[in-house]
Amino acid sequence: MYKPESELSQRNARLAVQAGLAAIAGGQLNFDLSGLGRIDSSAVAAMLAWQRGAQAQGLNLQFHAVPAGLLSLIALYGLSEQFTLTAAGRH
Repeated sequence: MYKPESELSQRNARLAVQAGLAAIAGGQLNFDLSGLGRIDSSAVAAMLAWQRGAQAQGLNLQFHAVPAGLLSLIALYGLSEQFTLTAAGRH
């Protein structure tokens, strides 16, 4: 399971996208987002990039332990149906 660093914001989004795409290329299709403490809208953009990267290979990502703040941003942008999501604290 791939687990991004504690921050996913404009400061590190480009590197995070690259790392996530490398994880997908390595066979990781489950992303654990429980460690994300600092996020902004760049986190949603990174998730979209990861999802597109997986879909281009005919794969589907699953995002686990998505923090409430990130779930709120995803809902705000009307993208809840774009991802397979499990909220933090749910199994």
